[in-house]
Amino acid sequence: MKLEPIVVSLLDTDLYKFNMDQVIFHKHTDLCGEYYFRCRNAGVVFTQEMFEEINAQIDHLCTLTFTREELDYLRSIRFIKNDYVEFLRLWRPIRDYVETSLDENGTLNIVVRGPLFSAMQFEIYLLEIVNEVYFRLRYDYAVLRASAEEKLNQKIRDFQSGKYTFSFAEFGCRRRLSREWEDEVVRRLTSETTNCVGTSNVYLAMKYNLTPIGTYAHEYVQMYQGIDSIPLAYTNHYAMEDWYNEYKGDNGTALTDTITTDLFLLDFNRSMVNNFTGVRHDSGDPFEWGEKMIAHYESYGADPKTKLLLFSDSLNFDKAQALYDRFAGRTKVSFGIGTFCSNDTCEKALNIVIKLQMVNGRAVAKLSDTPGKAMCRDEDYLEYLKRSVAFRLNREKE
Repeated sequence: MKLEPIVVSLLDTDLYKFNMDQVIFHKHTDLCGEYYFRCRNAGVVFTQEMFEEINAQIDHLCTLTFTREELDYLRSIRFIKNDYVEFLRLWRPIRDYVETSLDENGTLNIVVRGPLFSAMQFEIYLLEIVNEVYFRLRYDYAVLRASAEEKLNQKIRDFQSGKYTFSFAEFGCRRRLSREWEDEVVRRLTSETTNCVGTSNVYLAMKYNLTPIGTYAHEYVQMYQGIDSIPLAYTNHYAMEDWYNEYKGDNGTALTDTITTDLFLLDFNRSMVNNFTGVRHDSGDPFEWGEKMIAHYESYGADPKTKLLLFSDSLNFDKAQALYDRFAGRTKVSFGIGTFCSNDTCEKALNIVIKLQMVNGRAVAKLSDTPGKAMCRDEDYLEYLKRSVAFRLNREKE
């Protein structure tokens, strides 16, 4: 291995991986999944040297286990249950679940196949590895690091001067410049401003005694598409029902856009409005979405000021401030800011993802409120899912 290990702790991941995995561990251990890597940037070439380094880093990842200190920390999170922590004591990443290849054009391919409760954990670790390998081997890292530091200094000054007045959480581990840089970003934002209220990175939350923050991701709702007994257009209902039964209203921020927010709102009924503390935005126009959510709360007689709107879609601080100015005082507002915190340099960040594409041999898909974010390996299934969503929306509007 030419680089130092990139992932040195299995806590170096987003909290929502543990949140979702606990539900799967308790309710859906029979599900198997397939995850596929994609780089959305045009013209990105991975070299053979990068490919070999990525594989070496994955090999190292699969030697890690949770330490006693890490398990005790997870146990201290109020909604993480002891039986799940004991399962994690036995769990480790299994190398055979991960396949990698590099084609002649420099396109990197990664596929993760295995039991969903295990395969899903690879996503963040692999993205951290790919991103850091790419930037360390493609550019002069010292130059990138210096530009990132200069920009971070300005951001901190802008908070200290009052230009920015909102609170946010750092959501940057999946596309960070490097492990050491995300550590520096979190340390400085939380110690030099009062605006950064926590991080999604569980390892850094433990290290700096911060609040670990996370809800659930699109894959959680997608996995219900692979369960034969659940109609496709009702997967939000079953996902939220299982989530509430697991957490009893704690850890209760619902993601709205997996198969469009309009469909989500059909299932976000009076009971769910009361059961969940808020909702998260991740695609589509955030201003329109915020107004739609406030109107939805009001339609059920719920006071929007008691509910949280969490924005997390490709945010920078100027956009977050504009959203805060629009909705502050009308509802609780917070932000999850990722790449703009952890990989804002003189070079363009990679837009890389690893998405759940198959569950128990069946295609699954995310539609979202931004059509370009849809990702599915089976076009026929994607069209069928769209028709299922449209049919229910049209039927229940009549």
